[in-house]
Amino acid sequence: MSHSQRKIALVTGASSDNEIGTAICRKLASQDIDIFFTHWRSDTEWIEQFRVELADNGVHCEAMKVDLSDANAAFAIYEEAARRLGTPSILVNNAAHSINNDYKTLDASTLDLHYAVNMRSTFLLSAEFARQFNQSESPFGRIINMTSGQDLGPMPGELAYAATKGAISAFTRSLAQELAPLGITVNAVNPGPTDSTWMTDDIRNHLLPRFPMGRIGTPDDTARLIAFLASDEAGWITGQIIHSEGGFSRG
Repeated sequence: MSHSQRKIALVTGASSDNEIGTAICRKLASQDIDIFFTHWRSDTEWIEQFRVELADNGVHCEAMKVDLSDANAAFAIYEEAARRLGTPSILVNNAAHSINNDYKTLDASTLDLHYAVNMRSTFLLSAEFARQFNQSESPFGRIINMTSGQDLGPMPGELAYAATKGAISAFTRSLAQELAPLGITVNAVNPGPTDSTWMTDDIRNHLLPRFPMGRIGTPDDTARLIAFLASDEAGWITGQIIHSEGGFSRG
């Protein structure tokens, strides 16, 4: 397969080793997909090591440090990905901003930052991906967004995060209808509580009894589902919010 015909995935938010974004990059690279990933506030040495690790799969891999709260971030990311690797046919909007807040602490600056990263960058990157998509070059396109179960229940103490991530579900469903004629599917994945960089032993001990399979979800669990949605086989799935939580109980 020539470089111009290879599948290229653009993945946001892979900044350290035990993250969902990092697992997604590893999984897609293992399936012979070229990777362009974004990161923020990450260790430069680790980023280069990770890029080399992905390239060892025999794929092309490039990375870009970017602040997704910048209004022009989405366009800069897409332009750089296309310049370095070619037109992406897979977009995974994984990056997110999350700060705990309740009605007592909620303010404009907190809302604005959550909106800028969780909503604006996701929405604009998706739109730019679709505008630049060329069916003659790629038989299909895939957009995969990330939610956190906002459709399933409340998240008290995380008002800005819950509201802005919940908006992604509505956007996903509507964009899927618009892009279906182009051969682009649009879905969202809710991985449930995932044992990545944010989890402490106290949180693990609190959550474990609520997982009937006897373990907490891992970044690899998420990556496997996203790799399926990005594959040829998932062409008939669009406009869906897929809850892949291992039976996690919110009760």
